[in-house]
Amino acid sequence: MTRPAARGGSKTSADRLARLLNLVPYLLARPGIEVAEAAGDLGVTERQLREDLELLWVCGLPGYGPGDLIDMAFDGDRVTITYDAGIDRPLRLTPDEALALVVALRMLAETPGVANRDAIERALAKIEDAAGDLVGAPVAVRLPGDTRRVEALRAAVESGRALRITYYTAARDETTERVVDPLRMLMVGGRAYVEAWCRRAEAVRLFRADRIDAITELDEPAAVPPQAVPHDRTEGVFRPSPDLPLITLRIGRGERWITEYYPCERVEAGDGDQWLVSLRVTDLGWARRFVLGLGPDVTVVAPVELAEQVRATASAALDAYAVPAPVTRLPDDRAAAAPGAPSGDPAVAGRTQ
Repeated sequence: MTRPAARGGSKTSADRLARLLNLVPYLLARPGIEVAEAAGDLGVTERQLREDLELLWVCGLPGYGPGDLIDMAFDGDRVTITYDAGIDRPLRLTPDEALALVVALRMLAETPGVANRDAIERALAKIEDAAGDLVGAPVAVRLPGDTRRVEALRAAVESGRALRITYYTAARDETTERVVDPLRMLMVGGRAYVEAWCRRAEAVRLFRADRIDAITELDEPAAVPPQAVPHDRTEGVFRPSPDLPLITLRIGRGERWITEYYPCERVEAGDGDQWLVSLRVTDLGWARRFVLGLGPDVTVVAPVELAEQVRATASAALDAYAVPAPVTRLPDDRAAAAPGAPSGDPAVAGRTQ
C-alpha cells in the first residue's frame, strides 16, 4: 500500500469540506474504483482528487491513532476505503437542519438593506426543492415592528424618492417633520432603520422605523449630496466620542445591568455593593430622562448640571402629587336624591363627580 504523492493547489475551504464529507460514502459504495473515473464523477481533476485522498488519510476520530484515522488501500490507480471512521453516509440535512436553514434565509430575505436579495431567493428555492416535504410546515417569518412601514421605507430607498416623515426623537423627547433623502435600509440590534440625508439637519441621520409616525413619498427624486456617506454601524447605532457629555452615576446591585447594556468608559467598585459608572450620552436631556426612569439605587455624581435637572424634575413631580384634587360639590337636588342620605349631608355634599 502506497500513499499518493503530495500535490499543491485546492479550491476554497468550504467547497473542499463538502467534497470530503461526500467522498468517503462515494468510495465505500464503489470499492476499487479508478481514480480517474472517480474524479470525473465528482467533477474535479485527478490531481485534486489525489490531494483530497491525502487529506482524508489524516482525518478521523479523536485520539488520531492508527486505529482512529480513515484508511484506504491503493492498487495501482484504484482506491478502496478500508476504514471509514464513521463517515459512511452522504451529507444530508436533517428535517430540523433544513427547517432552520429555511427560516434563516427567509429572515435574511426580510431584512432591510441586504444586498443580493435575488441570490438569497435562489438559495432558498434550492433548499426548499431539495428538502421537499421536510420544510412543508407553514412557517411565516416577520421582523419585529410595523412591517408596512418598513416596506414603505424599503420601497422608497429602492425607487430613489425623497420622503417627508414625521419623526419622534427620543433623545430630545420631541416630534418633528423632516424631508429626507434615503441612502439605505439596515438592521441594527434587531431594529429596522433608514439612513438618510436630513435636509433639516444638513447631515446624515439614522431614523428608527418604529419612531416614524407618518411617511409620504414625494414626487421628486432623492437629492443626496456628495458629502453624504453612510456611517459604519457594525458596532451599533450609538458611537461614543470625546465630544459627547460624560456622566457618572453611583449604582446599586440592582442597576448593574447598565454596564452590560450601555458602553461604559469606566466602572469602579465603590462602597459596599455600589459601583461608580461613567458613560457618554447624546445630551443631558436624554440622560435626565434615563436617570429618572431608574430605581432609587441610582445617584448622579457628575455633572452637577445633570444632578440639578434630575432634582428639579423629581421635585416638580412630587409637588404635583402634593396638590389636593379639586372637590366638586353636588347640587342640593342631587344630594337630596342620594339614596340613604338626608338633604345637606356633608358626606354626600363632599363627594366628587
